[in-house]
Amino acid sequence: MKRNTRAGQSAAGAGADLNLSDRGSEAEEHYHSLVALSRVSAAISGLHELDAILRIGLDNVLNIMNGTVGGVMLRDESGQNLFYRVYHGLSDKYAEEMRLKLGEGIAGKVAQSGRAALLEDISSDPDAARLDLISSEGLRAFISVPLRARDNVLGVMNVASHVPHRFTKEDVHLLHSIGDQLGIAIEQARLHDRLRKARERLRKLARQNLVAEEKERRRIARELHDETSQSLSGIALQLEALIEMASQSGNQDASFIAGLRKVQSLTVQVHKEVSRVISNLHPTVLDTLGLVAAARQHAKNTLQSLDINVTTEVKGSEMRFPADVEAALFRVVQGAIGNIAEHSKAKNVSMVFVYQPDELALNISDDGQGFDVSRITDVEESGRGRGLFSMRERVGFLGGTSGIESRVGAGAMVWVKIPIHQDIRYGQNTGSGN
Repeated sequence: MKRNTRAGQSAAGAGADLNLSDRGSEAEEHYHSLVALSRVSAAISGLHELDAILRIGLDNVLNIMNGTVGGVMLRDESGQNLFYRVYHGLSDKYAEEMRLKLGEGIAGKVAQSGRAALLEDISSDPDAARLDLISSEGLRAFISVPLRARDNVLGVMNVASHVPHRFTKEDVHLLHSIGDQLGIAIEQARLHDRLRKARERLRKLARQNLVAEEKERRRIARELHDETSQSLSGIALQLEALIEMASQSGNQDASFIAGLRKVQSLTVQVHKEVSRVISNLHPTVLDTLGLVAAARQHAKNTLQSLDINVTTEVKGSEMRFPADVEAALFRVVQGAIGNIAEHSKAKNVSMVFVYQPDELALNISDDGQGFDVSRITDVEESGRGRGLFSMRERVGFLGGTSGIESRVGAGAMVWVKIPIHQDIRYGQNTGSGN
């Protein structure tokens, strides 16, 4: 009895050891699955480019499965067809011609149902599509899992081999988990791409609006100069002639002559105001003498009446740019000078233009009261911040960068850098300002 008891105890111990061994094996498999999921997650984390996500995801899956053949099929824009977006170990002919309708073939059924499929030998499966391609490719073992984002199946991931093989349920579970990860990553990449395109459309619209605004400014300035300004100038001259004639004719009506002089003075004043408006809209000197001269003239006309001293310095050889580029840069100067006049309480302003072979740098600095730049994060309803973001947009359209540096009590500096190249055109370049 004792011997039998010991034998029974030995048998029980062996069973316990076997059970512990099975549990250890399961735990090890579970651990490897978690490691595999972690590897895929880390590889695709932070990626926004769809093809990069799919390639890295597929490469990791093939490494995990010790496979050399596989690919990712996505649904097209209509959602009714599948095509290979990335693949490895498959011929270009196979990938290009293996296009399936939803519900067609193994992959089509997986995309339609959202349920994985695993086959020991796809080359003999009656449900497989394009058996001619499958046979010429030499595919045998085949597994297809859906790429799912929430309740939507965006495509499928296929893994195959050239020899018959039995995939396990653990393989399916692992690929399902990876497929869900890739599905979410695909959806995020598509959302990111749509957001990027929407932003680009907004930027394009903003470019068009700014270009249209500049054209309209030029048109109004030209009409004011050619019609209103010249008419006012003519009226002022006529009034001056009438005053001279009245004086020479011996007309003693002092009130009449005083009235003529008053009207003539008002006409001259209105003419000066119209000239100022024309200069703000589009200064003639910008077209004739260029950016530096126009900036110097605008700064002096705006700031000298406020007892703010202005100095302008040019480093390097000054050069001319296309009219639309110079107009865009002049608007930056105009905005900076306007802010100084309205807010800075400065005594001195410096403008420095630095011309280098491949870059133009512009710095506009003042010794005013300064401000906290970090507080300007958006355009407020009052309009505060509009100048900063408008500057960044204009400079960004030229492929350049810009910014403002300031501290409370320490003045401020606006800086702009744009590349110099022959094809620079306002509204065509897409670099973003910082």
